[in-house]
Amino acid sequence: MEKILRGAAVVGQSGGPTAAINATLAGVINGFFSSKDSVTKLYGMRNGIEGFLGERMCDLGEIFADADGNLDQDKLDALITTPAAALGSCRKKLPKPADDPAFFENLISLFKKYDIRYFFYIGGNDSMDTVAKLTEYLRTSDYEMRVMGVPKTIDNDLQGTDHTPGYGSAAKYIATTMQEIIRDCAVYTTKAVTIVEIMGRDAGWLTAAAALPSIINGISPDYVYLPEVAFSMDAFFADIEKAFAKHPNIVIAVSEGIRFANGHYVGEGTQSGAADAFGHKYLEGTGKALEIAVKEHFGCKVRSIELNLPQRCAAHLTSKTDLDEAQCAGRTAVLSAAAGTTGCMIAYVRAEGDEYKISFEPSDVTKIANAVRTVPREFINAEGNNVTRECLEYIKPLIAGEAKSVFKDGLPVHFIIG
Repeated sequence: MEKILRGAAVVGQSGGPTAAINATLAGVINGFFSSKDSVTKLYGMRNGIEGFLGERMCDLGEIFADADGNLDQDKLDALITTPAAALGSCRKKLPKPADDPAFFENLISLFKKYDIRYFFYIGGNDSMDTVAKLTEYLRTSDYEMRVMGVPKTIDNDLQGTDHTPGYGSAAKYIATTMQEIIRDCAVYTTKAVTIVEIMGRDAGWLTAAAALPSIINGISPDYVYLPEVAFSMDAFFADIEKAFAKHPNIVIAVSEGIRFANGHYVGEGTQSGAADAFGHKYLEGTGKALEIAVKEHFGCKVRSIELNLPQRCAAHLTSKTDLDEAQCAGRTAVLSAAAGTTGCMIAYVRAEGDEYKISFEPSDVTKIANAVRTVPREFINAEGNNVTRECLEYIKPLIAGEAKSVFKDGLPVHFIIG
């Protein structure tokens, strides 16, 4: 049996928020209240590792305790259905330990100052990079700590896990919104093309969800274009011609990251070229670029719609399955660390068979960080302009169930960590 490591814990949220990232935080808080024999205190980093370096923290144990010192479930329930990152976020890239050992020495000194022995980081690819680098440095340090990554990303592009917290809720929002857009566009007989731009730089999982209504109620976009397949403007125009032969109102879903065969983004001409700390270019304007091209080629009515931030913050339309699983992932991270696990991310493992079933298992974070999991080619049709039923059957259980929010005077109540 692994020895008990007593000390405080710190948890942070990093990268782009999701509608489920606070559910994961709630799971970590729940795990803390179940592990007080080893985890003595739970700090929350304000704005991720960037805030921790500035010693901006709060005591989550105090905030979420009732008058008797036990977990206040009402507060936790309110946190679960609150969108965005309650602790704040950041996009700070850590140096490699070999390149800047002084940076990590300073980090360890802060851990020692607050007697922190447990580190939990909730995030996506770049956040797992932070977990991996800290794990690497700790192998050379005499300070004992347990470091765990907890997945988060609406992009669903993390390796080593069946899916990620946040994706199911984003997919539910996209599928619902696309269904509503298609209903609205169908009322006129005038020839028109509506192009809906959906988030997804390198992986088309979110855009794939736009076709989900087809296996639920029989309607879906005419075409779905993902970054996994090279985009051709000529083929795009030919697809629209075929759709016009069937009906006047065409609805198309496109990933923001679709590229031509030469690697250039379709919307590159409308983009600023700016990039974040990890070198990721800010993408925008794909839908607008296609709108202009369609207008010039066909001369018909055309509009583009960018779903934008609501894809990740629409907490009024979350998946209960997503929120429940996110909590389990956070709780499992704490219990696993308390039992001796370190240097891992909590992965979702889907059981084989027709019945949807998920388990949560620690997985080596070094095999996950900085890798991108794209939509497999067999999930995309031969023409490269839509997804297969197999793909939609994979997504379908992830959007199941409706979370219940508390409302006041007609609006949802959010929990703010003061």
